[in-house]
Amino acid sequence: MQIADPATFGMDAGRLAAIDGFLDQRYVQSGRFKGTQLLVSRDGQPVHFSSAGSMRESQPVGADTLFRIASMTKPVTSVAFMMLVEEGKVALDDPVHRIIPEWKGLGVYDGGGGSAPFVTRPTAAPMRMVDLLRHTAGLTYSFQNRGNIDAAYRETKIENWYGEHDLDSVVRTLAAIPLEFSPGEAWNYSVATDILGLIIQRIEGKPLDRVFRDRIFAPLGMEDTFFQVPADKVHRLADCYTMHPEKGAVMYDKGAESAWSRKPTQFSGGGGLVSTAADYHRFCAMLLNKGELHGTRLLSPKTIELMTINHLPGGSDLASMSRSLFSEATNAGVGFGLGFAVTINLAPTLVHGSVGEYYWGGMFSTAFHIDPVERLIFIFMTQLSPSNTYPVRRELKTMIYSAITESRR
Repeated sequence: MQIADPATFGMDAGRLAAIDGFLDQRYVQSGRFKGTQLLVSRDGQPVHFSSAGSMRESQPVGADTLFRIASMTKPVTSVAFMMLVEEGKVALDDPVHRIIPEWKGLGVYDGGGGSAPFVTRPTAAPMRMVDLLRHTAGLTYSFQNRGNIDAAYRETKIENWYGEHDLDSVVRTLAAIPLEFSPGEAWNYSVATDILGLIIQRIEGKPLDRVFRDRIFAPLGMEDTFFQVPADKVHRLADCYTMHPEKGAVMYDKGAESAWSRKPTQFSGGGGLVSTAADYHRFCAMLLNKGELHGTRLLSPKTIELMTINHLPGGSDLASMSRSLFSEATNAGVGFGLGFAVTINLAPTLVHGSVGEYYWGGMFSTAFHIDPVERLIFIFMTQLSPSNTYPVRRELKTMIYSAITESRR
């Protein structure tokens, strides 16, 4: 990867270098993260790239290290879906049951659960494709641990990518579990993007991994992004850790023996991909460049424009609409587009940025950020869950924006 002189692109090299010392001292030397990697670019050109710590014991993080990017998979699935929208194969206001007839008549939770049968009521409005993209479908994630619907998800093990369920059996199973709320009434982080992956499979008539490879990864030159790490690349996959309340960071998935080296039963469009910082930067650069990269166009500029505006009903934000995760006060002023968060009011966020920036992250603390106003991208890689263990994303954002010497406004 060729790194340009930051000053040429209106950034302070010394301030960018200071971020490396910050990450190393606060997070790597302290043992909070085993290893980190940061890529910053302006106008699509990398101006800073650094790694610290280890990807495996005694093996340093390198430019080719592979990371589990978890929910950073969601924008990839959203782009694939919007390509089908552009081709007239599906529309944002289509009812979901047009492609998933198993869900026609799906009701909203109104009591019961556990040992008692569910009590349901009809939805106030049908679930539409846009509800899957913006997480207003009424679906959930089992790990939120809030009530009977989350518990039902856990009991069915539909989120086990290496278990008995493929995507078709996931939707059949969910047909027997009510929605948490009527579509469009609230925001709840959920398996919605996995369902979007099934819709893509059904429309295209081939597995999601092939759709991604043929329509996104190969055209963009993303040779290190996949659901299953090839045998000849497993040695590059970092170890992954999770926080234990008493033991601290403990091994979650060992790179050398990783579950990601096996073919999954279901291709999770919501969280299953592995990638490198360089590969994911290609994807982000395509988005920043309004759907095109190096002469290859995936989406039109107007589609990118549509994806990167707030689609939450009534122009609301996550802090007011979320039922659980991302309801924190720091998400005031943050809306949600078609696949990622979008800043709609900078002041309540209490951190540097621009109105119109869009971003998301993964459960293993990875993150990406795209600012079309400042023509800025940054990608952060590490491997520790949960992602809210440390405030590293806000810290990095503050320091990166503080390195800008020439605003694009």
